[in-house]
Parts: sequence; structure tokens; C-alpha cells
Amino acid sequence: MSTDGRAARREIRVEGVVQGVGYRPFVYKLALTCGLAGWVLNDPEGVLIEVRGAPDVLDRFTTALRREAPPLARVTEVRVTELPRDDTAPDGFEIRQSVQEGRKDTLVASDGDICADCLAELRDPGNRRHGYPFINCTNCGPRYSIIRGLPYDRAMTTMAAFTMCAPCTREYRDPLDRRYHAQPNACASCGPQLLLADPSGVLARGEEALERAIRALSAGTIVAVKSVGGFHLAVDAREAEAVRLLRTRKRRDSKPFAVMVRDLDIAAEIVELRPTESALLSSPARPIVLARKRPGRLPEAIAPRNPNLGVMLPSAPQHHLLMDAPELGPLVMTSGNVSGYPIAHRNEDALDRLFAIADLILYNDRDIEIRVDDSLVRSSEHPALDEPVLTFVRRARGYAPYPVETGIDLHPLVAYGAELKTTVALSSGTRVYLSQHIGDLKNDATLRSHQETAGHLAALHDLTPRAAAVDLHPQFRSTRLALGERGTDFDTVVHVQHHHAHMASCMAENGLSGTTLGVIFDGAGFGGDGTIWGGEFLRGDYLEAARVAHLRPVPLLGGDRAVREPIRTGFALALDAFGDPDEAVAAFPVLSLLDGQQRRVFTTMARRGVNAPPASSMGRLFDGVAALLGVTTHAEYEAQGPIELEGLLARDLTLTPEAERYRFGSRPGDALEIDPRPVITAVAGDLAAGVPSDEISRRFHSAVVGMVVEHCAVLRAGHDTGDLRQVVLSGGVFLNEFLLVNCLVELRRAGFDTYCQQQVPTNDGGIALGQILVANARIARAGEAS
Repeated sequence: MSTDGRAARREIRVEGVVQGVGYRPFVYKLALTCGLAGWVLNDPEGVLIEVRGAPDVLDRFTTALRREAPPLARVTEVRVTELPRDDTAPDGFEIRQSVQEGRKDTLVASDGDICADCLAELRDPGNRRHGYPFINCTNCGPRYSIIRGLPYDRAMTTMAAFTMCAPCTREYRDPLDRRYHAQPNACASCGPQLLLADPSGVLARGEEALERAIRALSAGTIVAVKSVGGFHLAVDAREAEAVRLLRTRKRRDSKPFAVMVRDLDIAAEIVELRPTESALLSSPARPIVLARKRPGRLPEAIAPRNPNLGVMLPSAPQHHLLMDAPELGPLVMTSGNVSGYPIAHRNEDALDRLFAIADLILYNDRDIEIRVDDSLVRSSEHPALDEPVLTFVRRARGYAPYPVETGIDLHPLVAYGAELKTTVALSSGTRVYLSQHIGDLKNDATLRSHQETAGHLAALHDLTPRAAAVDLHPQFRSTRLALGERGTDFDTVVHVQHHHAHMASCMAENGLSGTTLGVIFDGAGFGGDGTIWGGEFLRGDYLEAARVAHLRPVPLLGGDRAVREPIRTGFALALDAFGDPDEAVAAFPVLSLLDGQQRRVFTTMARRGVNAPPASSMGRLFDGVAALLGVTTHAEYEAQGPIELEGLLARDLTLTPEAERYRFGSRPGDALEIDPRPVITAVAGDLAAGVPSDEISRRFHSAVVGMVVEHCAVLRAGHDTGDLRQVVLSGGVFLNEFLLVNCLVELRRAGFDTYCQQQVPTNDGGIALGQILVANARIARAGEAS
């Protein structure tokens, strides 16, 4: 250390993802390299450093704290405080014991894939961890799924059950070792072990368990595999009959499966990979990436009638060991659950339930503290966009629970999300911590998972929300849950209209404020007038949003049954467009699948409004058009019709020339009503003329894009308080790649500043973020009024 008169002493606070990622040993080695003295420790706010040395050296040291951070670290802030000199302080630099007390403000690291160093050791016969399925270091391995509390020390994880052997302890205590304070550190002598079971009990342990599982998979057997955040159901992706058997047992008729492959070369054999998709696949997060499939390479039963295939690379050492087996090729890896229920993550639950689907279960004795499903993403490119657009279909492992930084001081809130694809969110300071994907709150098991996730997230960050934000729908389980806790846990519960929450979510992640135009398209949300909305143009901000335009409502014949049977919505659309049921059937021959009695009943329901609630839903419009074209008359999974209708475009984003597009009508009123009837009659005309379904689909999609641009321009022209340029796109319909990308491009060409969602899902998985922002604005206003 420098001892001249220019020596200085500084305290440095580092915040972000800086615990459990090798940050302290990085600081230690950096200080030794720079010849500085002092210490570093973990505390609930992050990493705290006191350092002494020459000012110019301290400056370089401080810069390196951010620029040279370990690969899994995410440094969000580095704050420096000058301290008085202390000439009595000892020389040298040390890593001090973690401090437990204080405000828990550090960020929890997500689970990460095995790093290159550990992978090399895993495959090295001379290494003591050769073939060990739970190898890890400070640069990789499980994090969020095993953590019970902060600071991130072994005693606060599920690894507390395993006592390290002498060699592992030496690594753990050596600041210069890659495994210094790697909390999941272990080896075959002291750490978790594999087990293989059938319904009769444990069949094998350790290496034998892995070998027998490999033989079973190669023979077409269904094997449940315990992964980092829960169980997968695995089967040989090359065996069509095995895939069909998995579908039958899982009760998942048509919804696409994801496939795991060994490496990018194998992935490129079954899908077309662009550089951005390759980068996502090989990132530490290891998400499932939707890529354009190469026809005929794998059985169509994996992703029927879909141009995409969800592909992922191994995300845990155990996966690498499976995929390294020469007898195994690509494996279907789907969530380990019965459809509609959360993934199994505890051994006892898996052993109790998954034998209804799997023949064998490959598991281990390291507990998972909180279930974390696979993330599902898509990267979209267009020549007119400066960079690819990342879309989260499901945000979970590898990304949760990283927060969204809003730049707004937030009240302590919890948001309960919606009913489908739900997440929960909690606010602290200017951050919103959004949970991993939880699922659809259709059963008690998923509701319990919802509660557990909220509690776990709050405990990690020592958060005590005093208010809750919920959806406006009075029958949502999440809404009823919050209302039931009011008076004990919350001072108030704020009801947030569904589409306003979508709009606010997109605004928040893009750091927007002020008057905004929200184009919010989804399947259904409870509207401010008590009807079902879903094709909405909103104008407003976080505090309030007015409905300024919407899609003409169509009756949902039979309510929710129309979602499962889109031919009902197709009939309602055709009846609305042609006015007569016989003319509707003549225009769309597929409607003859409905017998005469059904058509008469449906006509009466539509005209009298009997069990036929009106819905201004863009999702239902897509459903109806898919049904009228005969693409999907009965849905086996959510949004099957819209997905397969878009699938006809084969990921070709070319717009139909404007002169050939269908056009929506409109009718003025308190809110502009956008009329799809001209589109439906034009579709009928093209169908009669023999225009192919893929071309009709392109014209329909292009018509929706044109309608969005046209009506945004109309609403801007009618805005009387300045130029309305700021537009956000949100809602589950914007998972449609053609619609999302072309609306972004065309709105920007029309002079709008247009934003979409790239940090959180645009579907209901991102709605809790918006609920936080709307509730916060209303609580702030109430405070000002008082």
C-alpha cells in the first residue's frame, strides 16, 4: 500500500447481483493486484468495501468494480464515500464475515447454467468431480431456486443439509479459489446424489441411476427428471409414438413441446438459428427459444401445425451428462406436471403424482426451495428495426426475480396479478420485484404456489407491503385472496382495470411518464363498464386511463365455452356481418359443422343476449377468423386458433400491399367503435374466390396492423392537449410476432414513439408490474388529497 501523503481511505457500496456470484473474491484479488489495503463483506444491501491507497489507484480500482465484474454479477450502483485517514489500520486486504442486520436491498442471482470451467471438469476423467451431476462454482449453478434468505450464505440455502468434506472446505475457504464461498459447493463424497425410482421404490443411486435413466430414455420410456427449479418430463424426441404417449398421459393434445439438444450444432440441425437466437440459447439463463423449425427433422407431433419449435440447451450438469450419452439425441423436455397444475418441485410430490405420466423418476436429495419453470422467449428481427425485439412468453428461470427499475419512488405494495399466466410483484424503493411464472389460478395447488411465491419474495427482501393491487374482476381468485387478507395484512386494496395494468406495465419497463396511448389487445379482461374488453385503445397515464376506441363487441356464445370452441365465435362474427344464419353458412362452409338446431340456438342466443356476453376482444376476433377458415374450430389449448392462424405465415413478416388489405370500419361515439364486419365479408369473398388460407391470413393480419396505425393517427388528431406521440403495445395478442413487429415499424414510420415489452411478458405474466404502478399513483394522489 502507498504510504505517502497522498494516501486516501474510501468506503464503497456496490449494489446489484453481487452475492453468490464470486464478487467478494473478485474484489479481494483486484485489491491485491492494485496493492490496496482494507476489507470487503456481504450485507443485506449488497457488498461493502473499505479500501486504502493512492487516489489514482483507488479510482482505477473503483472503475474495475463495474467493468471487470464476474460473469454472473449485475452491478447496478457503485457509491463512493471519502473517509478520514486511519494511519493505524493494518496493511493487507481481507474478506470479512457477512453482516446479517440491515435493510435487505441486494438482488438475488438467478439460477445459471454450468460454466465452461466446471463443464471441462465434469468431462475430465482425471478430475475428482468427473461426472458429478451437481458440480458448480461461484460463476455458475443454482441460486434463486435454493435460497431461503439473505445474505446469500450456505446456511440460508437448501445446501445447509450437506456438510462439506475436507477438500471442498479448503476450496470454499480459499479466496483465490474459483469455489471460494460457492454456497452450493460439493462433490460426490459430501454432496447431493442422484436416485432413480419406479412406482415400487428406489432402483438405483449415483452413476448407476444416471446410466439406467439413459438406457430407459433411449428405449422410448418416459422419465421424469428433476432439474434446477422443478421436474421435467423427458422422452426421446425422435420417437413419434413415445411423444404421442406422453401427450396422452399428460393430457396435452396439441400444445407444442420443447426440445433439449446437446449444443448449438445439433440445434441448428432441427431449427434455423439466427445469431441472436444462438446467443440466447447459450446464455447463462438457458431459456427455451422459439425458432423456425426445419420441416421433417423431428416428428410433427412435437409442435403440430406450428412453424416454430421451442429449443433449449442443457441448463444443469445433469442435463449435460444425459445429452453427452451417444445413444441419446434430442429429448422432449416439458414441465413435470399434469396440464393446468404447477410443476412438481418437491420429491414427495413428484413421487406421489408423476408416476401417472412417467415410468421412471430421476431425482436427487437436494431440495428446491421455490419452483422455477423454464423461461420461454422469442427474438424477432425486421430490416426497419435497429435491433432484435426480445419477447418473453414466460419469464422464469434465469431471469426471475431480477427487478424492473422504474425510477419512481414506490409505496410498499404487493400486486396479485391476474388469473392466467399469473405472477406476483412487490415494490421496494424504485424497484418492482416480479416473480417467476406461476401459472393459471384454476386450482388450489396453483393458488398455493401463488401464495408461497409472494411470501418467499417478500421474505427474501424483508418487505412488508401495506397495500395490495388486484384485478378489477371480482371473481378472480387472486382478487378474492387479497380482499380476504384486507384488515389483517393490508390497509387498502386497489382495484386496477386489466387493460390499464397492461398499459402501465409497458410504460414502467420503458421508463415512460405523461399522457400515453395504449393499444391493448388480449383475450379478455373485465372492463370498466362491467363487460368483457380485449380490443382497446386507452389514453392516459399511471393514474387514470380512458377508453377512447375499442373493437365492436361480438357475443361469446356460451361464455367461456366459446373460448374452447372458436367455431361459436366464428358463427357470431359471420351472423353479425351477414345478418342471416343461412347467409353466414353459405359464406363460410365450415359453419355447416354446426347442425341446424345448433345454428338456431346460437342465433337466438346472439340476438337476445342469452348466455352470450358481449366482448370487444381482439383475441376472440382472431379465434373467430381461424375458425371461419377451418384452421381451428375447437381449441385444445389457450390461443391455439390465433397461434395456428399466424403459423400459416411461416414467420414471414411481409405486409400485404395496402391496396390489397382488408379494411375495418368505424363508428363515432363516446369511444370510437372499430367494426370488423367489413373484414369478415372480405374474408368470405376471398374464400369463395379460392384465395389460399395463408394469403387470407396475411391479409387479415395486415388489416389489423393498418387499423392500429390508422386509429392511432385519428386519436392523435383528436387529442386537444398537445401532440400525442407516445404509444405502448401490450396484451397477450401482441405475442403475435407479425402483429407486434409490423405495428412497431409502421407506427414509428407514422411519427409515433412506440414501445413494447421486452423485460416482462406482454401477456398477463407482466400485468402485476402495471398493477403496482397504477396503485402507487392512486395512493400517492390520495395522500396529497389528505
